[in-house]
Amino acid sequence: MGANLAGLQALQAATGAAAPPGLFPQIPTASIPVLNPGSPTTSNLTAEQIIQTCDQLEKADDVDRLARFLYSLPPSLAQEVVSNEVVLKARALVCFHMGDFRQLYSILENHKFTQGSHQKMQYMWQEAHYREAEKQRGRPLGPVDKYRVRKKYPMPRTIWDGEQKTHCFKERTRSLLREWYLKDPYPNPSKKKELANATGLTAMQVGNWFKNRRQRDRAAAAKNK
Repeated sequence: MGANLAGLQALQAATGAAAPPGLFPQIPTASIPVLNPGSPTTSNLTAEQIIQTCDQLEKADDVDRLARFLYSLPPSLAQEVVSNEVVLKARALVCFHMGDFRQLYSILENHKFTQGSHQKMQYMWQEAHYREAEKQRGRPLGPVDKYRVRKKYPMPRTIWDGEQKTHCFKERTRSLLREWYLKDPYPNPSKKKELANATGLTAMQVGNWFKNRRQRDRAAAAKNK
């Protein structure tokens, strides 16, 4: 994903100017520029430019720059785009990577997303609940555990059209993932994107599959020692 979670959390803990309450993740403005040299400051951007920047950074999974960009927006500009779906997806992605699941759930539950955004929003909803459950239990979740989590926390209709969906990848997809894993268990972002295109999954789903597979392999190796 390319997000430096430790860095984001350090930024979150640092002191800085307060952002509008509940509008964007609480990330103080950093000295690192969020726009290309020569670009106008965020205070001079139009709503269209803000939306375009969020869209580009969100699609690139550049969470560090996206977080800084969102926080740097003045309240007046932020209010102009707060209900825009592109900006909402950007906010959700930042909250997800920072582990701010309460804010993430609030965004997903209170805004109706178009169908084209459902897959990624659904993934973040379910994965966030899985991670919270894993933290509480102190161990990775198995298929039955995940099923129970999904039953306990059904997806809101804001990100779901009501149709039942399978939570198991097709055999061809699993076979391709396993084949790539044997070649490289730590694929870089470009390889994840390539594999996502080949399987029909999102880059986030691909990254999570590799992470879970590495965890299972480490657990099996420790058990066999």
